[in-house]
Amino acid sequence: MYKNLLEYIVKNLVAYPEKVEISEVQNEGKITLKLKVAKSDMGRIIGKEGRIIRSIREIIYAYAGKESKKVSVDVEEIKENA
Repeated sequence: MYKNLLEYIVKNLVAYPEKVEISEVQNEGKITLKLKVAKSDMGRIIGKEGRIIRSIREIIYAYAGKESKKVSVDVEEIKENA
């Protein structure tokens, strides 16, 4: 549910939506969403001074708060083979 929301938001922001990867890890009542995007899309996701990723996280937190869940979002770039 949170993964689908994150995927929808991110794929509409990046230039390479086919490279977006999201995995969900649950431990001790907390859900961690690990977001991987292409290196060239990192700037689009992070934004100036981290504003975009902060906004994405706030949307996910607000959605999770309705169900009293704890959800965090981690961002990584996809390692491309040279």
